[in-house]
Amino acid sequence: MVELVIEQRRRALGGGMEVGRVLPFAKRRMVGPYIFFDHMGPLDLPAGTDRSVDVRPHPHIGLSTVTYLFSGEIVHRDSLGYAQAIRPREVNWMTAGRGITHSERLERARAQGDRLHGIQAWVALPAEYEEVDPGFSHHAGADLPQWSDGGVHGQLIAGSAYGLTAAVATHSPQFYAHLDMSPGATAEIPAGYSERAAYVATGTVELDGATYAAGRMLVLGKDVSRLRAVARSTVMVLGGEPVGERFLYWNFVSSSKERLAQAAADWKAGRMKLPDADDAEFIPLPDEPAPPRPPFS
Repeated sequence: MVELVIEQRRRALGGGMEVGRVLPFAKRRMVGPYIFFDHMGPLDLPAGTDRSVDVRPHPHIGLSTVTYLFSGEIVHRDSLGYAQAIRPREVNWMTAGRGITHSERLERARAQGDRLHGIQAWVALPAEYEEVDPGFSHHAGADLPQWSDGGVHGQLIAGSAYGLTAAVATHSPQFYAHLDMSPGATAEIPAGYSERAAYVATGTVELDGATYAAGRMLVLGKDVSRLRAVARSTVMVLGGEPVGERFLYWNFVSSSKERLAQAAADWKAGRMKLPDADDAEFIPLPDEPAPPRPPFS
């Protein structure tokens, strides 16, 4: 059965950029270790797009960010010195650990126009890894196994599922995959994990006699094994083992409220290094004090 349906809530990020926020949600903060899930676009950006659409340098702690695109291009720069463009069906995996800063720029859109469409997710780190050294990796091709079966073309983004394992280095048991489904095709949902969900990015799917349109995340019970595409659909399946309670403030995730407050103070005081190749501006800390829990809707 479907335990909960979470509809995306539109959030304006400035410069005309909107996302559909799915996680965290008031009734379901996480699915496995996945604590944040934003659906970006689709957004058509003309040549000469203003820099206000870019995501300026900002900090993270206690998590890994996962950027995955269906179309478009984003340029990542971080405080470790990495600069990497990400394109469709590739993965930028950044582990913040004790602290990292990065920016995400839409340089191709500015130069020639672009259609941006993708997913940004955050994975909470287990308590013993929350303060690891930060790191970044980029993955494409054979790093992200693909398969086709019965009208379903899949690509594994992270973790282990479908008898495959992605090359992305994760810190806890999990899976994350992209499924392109033809009308009438049936897709298996990976078993063996305590928590699982399916997000309908495009199209419509059917499960247990009910249909679900794009923009909805289905939090799945243990008995769910398959879903069917009513129309041509793009579905993201994800989940894993819980890592325990996490607090979230702004771009910071931690098992400790005190650690969130320290991270906020460090950013406000300028103690977190900006990317060398992108240090002329940054996103300031929100004016309000860090709450123990965010006001989700």
